[in-house]
Amino acid sequence: VAKKKPYLRLPNKKRRLRWAKEPRHWSEELCLEGQHPRVGPEYFPECTGYIYLDSMQIRRGYRQVGKKLWEGIEPRSPIGRFGYMTCAGSVRTSLQLCKNGSPLDYVCDTCDVIPSSLLSLAHVFPQVGFRKGGIQLLGPMGRRTQMEVVLAGVLLCSLLALFGCAVTLGMRYNTDPARSLCLTEACITVASKIVEALDRSADPCHDFYQYACGGWVRKNPLPDGRSRWSTFNSIWDQNQALLKHLLENGTFNSSSDAEKKTQFYYLSCLNEQHIEELGAMPLIDLIAKTGGWNITGPWEKDNFMEVLKTVSGPYRAQPFFTIGVSVDPKNSNSNVIQVDQSGLFLPSRDYYLNKTANEKVLKAYLDYMVELSLLLGGDKNSTQSQMQQILDFETALANITVPQDERRDEEKIYHKITIAELQLLAPAVDWLDYLSSALSPLDLNDTEPVVLYAKEYLQQVSDLINKTERSLLNNYMIWNLVQKGASSLDQRFENAQDKLLESLYGTKKSCTPRWQTCIGNTDDTLGFALGALFVKATFDKHSKEIAEGMINEIRTAFKYALDHLKWMDKQTRQAAKDKADAIYDMIGFPDFILDPKELDDVYDGYDVSEDNFFQNALNFYNFSARVMADQLRKPPNRDQWSMTPPTVNAYYMPTKNGIVFPAGILQAPFYAQDHPKALNFGGIGVVMGHELTHAFDDQGREYDKEGNLRPWWQNSSVESFKNRTECMVEQYNGFTINGEHINGKQTLGENIADNGGLKAAYNAYQAWVQENGEEKRLPAVNLTNDQLFFVGFAQVWCSVRTPESAHEGLMTDPHSPPKYRVIGTLSNSPDFAEHFQCPTGSPMNSGHRCVVW
Repeated sequence: VAKKKPYLRLPNKKRRLRWAKEPRHWSEELCLEGQHPRVGPEYFPECTGYIYLDSMQIRRGYRQVGKKLWEGIEPRSPIGRFGYMTCAGSVRTSLQLCKNGSPLDYVCDTCDVIPSSLLSLAHVFPQVGFRKGGIQLLGPMGRRTQMEVVLAGVLLCSLLALFGCAVTLGMRYNTDPARSLCLTEACITVASKIVEALDRSADPCHDFYQYACGGWVRKNPLPDGRSRWSTFNSIWDQNQALLKHLLENGTFNSSSDAEKKTQFYYLSCLNEQHIEELGAMPLIDLIAKTGGWNITGPWEKDNFMEVLKTVSGPYRAQPFFTIGVSVDPKNSNSNVIQVDQSGLFLPSRDYYLNKTANEKVLKAYLDYMVELSLLLGGDKNSTQSQMQQILDFETALANITVPQDERRDEEKIYHKITIAELQLLAPAVDWLDYLSSALSPLDLNDTEPVVLYAKEYLQQVSDLINKTERSLLNNYMIWNLVQKGASSLDQRFENAQDKLLESLYGTKKSCTPRWQTCIGNTDDTLGFALGALFVKATFDKHSKEIAEGMINEIRTAFKYALDHLKWMDKQTRQAAKDKADAIYDMIGFPDFILDPKELDDVYDGYDVSEDNFFQNALNFYNFSARVMADQLRKPPNRDQWSMTPPTVNAYYMPTKNGIVFPAGILQAPFYAQDHPKALNFGGIGVVMGHELTHAFDDQGREYDKEGNLRPWWQNSSVESFKNRTECMVEQYNGFTINGEHINGKQTLGENIADNGGLKAAYNAYQAWVQENGEEKRLPAVNLTNDQLFFVGFAQVWCSVRTPESAHEGLMTDPHSPPKYRVIGTLSNSPDFAEHFQCPTGSPMNSGHRCVVW
């Protein structure tokens, strides 16, 4: 049938074995399988491989390994050479990537002289070769030389002697599942992805991030329009693509009005023709309704309070400060009005105050302010100076804004007072009038409690308002409104924003397809109705049960670690275990989204047009303001989510003592039912452990098991905790990105959670192995399952980002950069050092660890 056929040979032997004709029916099948279009040269035009298969895998092995191993690999990418061979009862796995242009040129052939009784030898040391190209058939037995026949006989006797030993070793091997390989389609697929992401030239004990992610970084340049790219972004892209399909499906039909509103909102965002036709007029009209803006036209309403109530009430702009309604941290059974600092457009106060490092951004921001003002009708001769005044005012706000790393002690920044007391503290604002307008139609009086999180700031901003000209205050407040409205206008406004984004993040929004922008906007606005579509299309009903089981395993492991803490007193330890037991988990999605009536009730009162995107945005601001007001007189809803189901993230709620894992994150590489447990515990397991540990980080530990902010630790344990966290602050302070240091204080809570989450997940995995036995190892990765756990954890954080985005992250993000979420956490793990045999004194095992939990 063909010119070349498969051959078998012993390792380190050059001579090919010759078989009798009896096994040729499957030998030929294997050879032809190698030429199959699904696994043939078009998948690896530059380089073909060969596969060693151990034990009884020969018949099914090639179909499962050879056919599936490379599926999904892009053409012309390097292909690995995978080897699995038995050696004294063990399995040795090796991987070598061949370079483009250097194909492995092994031939396929069959032989005629080894009797079929020795076919079982193939189960000990088989090697199947395949290559692109023709096939050559060896001549029949009658054409062999006498010397070949003699050599074949000698070799046959040797093989018979070896066979007895091999059977014994094979039996020993087969009784040890820890040394067997997982050759399922899922295992092979994930193994190939792991191998592609690795950089085996890096020393894992020197830089584990480079070892785990170096290959991934090389193969994943930043996509156009992105300032950062990671596993999280990749999954969110997949989720967005699915949602696009669902919303654009011509057969879209829903019994839920909320789901129909979702489609209308999305289509209005896609309707660029209508958006272009309207131009700037929707925002110009809105400015006129607020009393005008003396930058673009007549200024009619010289009334500070009226403008403040208008822009921050129905339109939800936040000049000077934010207001909201949420759970009272010291009384988790009630909601309360909350006021905090706000008013800056740029992501951090540091952009305004550190002018030398951020000169480029400040210039781009001023240019953006001027360009938007001109698009709205501003005068060229005066706009520049007027917008500079607004920028100077924002800089004054930045000066009195409290840095985030000084706001981590929630006990210290919590101040509960009445509206009457707030009036005395910050008299520049008529607080009863302002809050009554924002929370209309509620009836408020001077005794209404209010929680402040920035008492000194509010005092100082009141002074700043009193000494600033009313025209400038008006210009600043309307500028806040312009910022919100500009993102819903025509392409000229998008182009203006692009220039600022390029300075801030090193990328352009215009490079992102419009549909992706619209999916994001729809998720922000009608995320739970959109989530209903997502969940019904993707979420396995059994995933909740599986996730809950993993959470309980990790909770058990965390509590076990608590029992062995030497620095915590007995009373505090018991209270901590009680809090861990009380943590409330919410997985996948809130139940109400699958009930059409309940879902419709949530969005009742929000009017959505199919063709007016700007008006849809304004309607939502007004709707959300009414929803906020409605919460004040109601008890907190424990099941209320602040992330939508498609979101690729998770979070901890201190006032509810709850952890939330949206459906969007419950997928590979974080979790897959057919992946090894080592990867699942290293992926979603660490995420679960991370969120659980947030209950005991520097902020979460201040809340008791009922979600109340109160001191429940003994003083001795508080002091020990602070000493240990100071070690971690100093450790992360020493890490740098592009020459800039991480702020160890700002990132402390997330660093504690990263370290504690890894330890809890690893211990939970060890407990699973003790109960269920060692699982099969992945082929080709050359890692033990314990090592695989740590690699799986690290590869979740593989990422690339622009220098501008990295700079912004260091100033604003409470998380450490991905590289140091890996290096910082693993360098504190004795389990990691043990399994990768990192010598004391190496960068990943310095001998000095910072351990809290």
